[in-house]
Amino acid sequence: MSPYVARSLDIIDKSGLPYQLTPMGTIIEGEWAEVMAIVTACFETMRADCDRVETHIKIDYRAGPGGRLKSKVDSVQKKLGRKLST
Repeated sequence: MSPYVARSLDIIDKSGLPYQLTPMGTIIEGEWAEVMAIVTACFETMRADCDRVETHIKIDYRAGPGGRLKSKVDSVQKKLGRKLST
């Protein structure tokens, strides 16, 4: 699957939005329209030469400032008093 993941990650990385690659998925942070545009671009790229595209999307909307990808991890690490493997 990594060649397909790499194709999508290229799109995500070039978007300029904050993201975090994990072994089981990729987290993207941004405004609705920006994130959905990336999701659409990834889908269209896969659809071009894949007969089947499976997508799992989990959306957590919260009004307010961005930067939560880092701040959520920092908060947990602060409570534990040590760095975690992230």
